Amino acid sequence: MIFSELSGITNNICLFQVAHFTTPFAYDCLDSIHSAINGLLPPEIRVREISAARPDFHARTSTKSKIYHYKIYNEAIMDPFHNFYAYHSAYKLNPHAMRQAAKHFVGIHDFTSFANAAHNDRERSPVKKITRFDVTEMGAVLQLEVEGTGFLYRQVRNMVALLLQVGKEALPPDIVPKIIAARDRKELAKVALSAPPHGLYLMSVNYDKEILKAPEGSPPISFGRTHQLSKCKLTFY
Repeated sequence: MIFSELSGITNNICLFQVAHFTTPFAYDCLDSIHSAINGLLPPEIRVREISAARPDFHARTSTKSKIYHYKIYNEAIMDPFHNFYAYHSAYKLNPHAMRQAAKHFVGIHDFTSFANAAHNDRERSPVKKITRFDVTEMGAVLQLEVEGTGFLYRQVRNMVALLLQVGKEALPPDIVPKIIAARDRKELAKVALSAPPHGLYLMSVNYDKEILKAPEGSPPISFGRTHQLSKCKLTFY
């Protein structure tokens, strides 16, 4: 089975995360298990959809691409409504310079310089493909949107950290290919610290349509059940 979730339990915001699991039971209807899972989860996490999966589906290795956003509130005074959901830069950034720098990330590169050591023993290739890296002005918010085939641990936050230094005009845009070529995390650490997590959003995890097709005879996809009170039993004063 696979399910997608909405999560805000950490400082990072996940608007579309996918997981899969194997169950020893056969289900004719997925609504009951959907309701049960959401009943056990903390309020910061909600499963939005559950469906049967093909035997060869894997939530991580079957991905086609992922899209991340990083939001920067770029005004002298921080808007309190953005306080937990965007990084505050009181220093006025140069979006044009950041766009020029972001273009250097696009393509197939060894991103060793932008990866922190992961907290597990799983070996992952440092070579990743970035298909686009956009810098968009949305009023006081500067939104960085990056799409790639995969990302290393803290890679996005480390790329953003370098772009912030470029935006402050402390570094030129062509610093990016030099840091990439170094293939050494220490080289990035000399010029930029990792961007904080609370501006980072996992927006979507994308798969080929074929891999998402449920096996024949599978129960219908569950999108969650809604409950309505036909009569209020509470007394209001």
